[in-house]
Amino acid sequence: MSAPLAERMRPQQLSDYVGQEHLVGPQGSFRQMLEVGTLPSLILWGPPGVGKTTLAQILAQESKRPFHALSAINSGVKELREVIHSAENQGALFQQSPVVFVDEIHRFSKSQQDALLGAVEKGIITLIGATTENPSFEVINALLSRCQVYTLKPLEKKDLLLLLETAIAKDKGLKNYTIELKETEALIHLSGGDARKLLSLLELLVMSGAPDKPIRITDAWVKELTANQPLMFDKKGDFHYDIISAFIKSIRGSDPNATVYWLARMIEAGEDPKFIARRLMISAAEDIGNANPTALVLATNTFQAVQAVGFPEARIILSQCAIYLATSEKSNAAYLAIGKAQQCVRETQNLGVPLHLCNAPTELMKKEGKGMGYQYPHDHPQNFVPQQYLPDDIANTVFYTPGKNAREAEHLKKLKERWNGYYPYED
Repeated sequence: MSAPLAERMRPQQLSDYVGQEHLVGPQGSFRQMLEVGTLPSLILWGPPGVGKTTLAQILAQESKRPFHALSAINSGVKELREVIHSAENQGALFQQSPVVFVDEIHRFSKSQQDALLGAVEKGIITLIGATTENPSFEVINALLSRCQVYTLKPLEKKDLLLLLETAIAKDKGLKNYTIELKETEALIHLSGGDARKLLSLLELLVMSGAPDKPIRITDAWVKELTANQPLMFDKKGDFHYDIISAFIKSIRGSDPNATVYWLARMIEAGEDPKFIARRLMISAAEDIGNANPTALVLATNTFQAVQAVGFPEARIILSQCAIYLATSEKSNAAYLAIGKAQQCVRETQNLGVPLHLCNAPTELMKKEGKGMGYQYPHDHPQNFVPQQYLPDDIANTVFYTPGKNAREAEHLKKLKERWNGYYPYED
């Protein structure tokens, strides 16, 4: 068994692909693309081990296109240009442009991404990039605007169980073993939704058993065996799902000691400082918000600073910001407000804009009543005049409720003074 189990179990066609029903199911985007014979350049964004590489290979195969694979870790501009040149030559032999798959595209520099841009724009290649990082931050805008972004999710429990059962039943390397899945909770938990991790752990368990005896997999055995195998798991998976969660929850819980401990865990493991800084920006907006607007300013400056400085000194900047956020006043009012507003939009769909708020650049629009009755706030005392800004159907709906902290208490006071009779703001 030269290849790992995860590689041996890699599906070759879409019908065997497990998970990502929103993309490959009967109504999924990729299923519909293949049915009509189209395949645009795209970015697959998701955590490790959810099938990004496999999906790229299957899309190329089922759309009958040549497939070229590059890893951003060990490929430079020279390798990129060679692949693009090869794809350009192949293009004359095929009706569709060849697929160039770039794994971990977020690791490509701006110049490397620029080298892809012309070939994508001219249709010489169909680019499929895979990334574990938010492409909005890591892929240049010019390239991102020419690609569709699709999000892949961690595999669900039912998907992971199916993978286990399929591997045991069909893999030739496991056929000499009698394997009994007595318990699976530990396997599922430790995998973190990562198929590669799950199958690697299954293979470790099987290889630890004897071919002439039944291998009974239990939660206790899984925990015992993995306790002595701390390096077998992808660190990124652990940090993205567990450590970063503990870090953010410690900030939210105003515990600077725990905050700096989890920060140290990530730093010692070699986590990307930009990833940490981005999470600090999100926490500053989600958990602190207008209770202390300076928190987001500091977090944004932290992101810029760690880009300029890098490790090891960036650890000091990250520590300063993380401790500041942990000790700050907290409010999730802005986070709750946009959530309520989005839910309202989903429920009410496209409500009309009140006529007095509409733009009226032409006489015809003015005759239709657009812009009529609008009151310019700066023409009134204190630059305010009460008037309706929401659609009629939701005119008195409150989305933003100020948090219970000193700064937002002032917001509430002003809102009640200004909007008395319009919105039911409560103390």
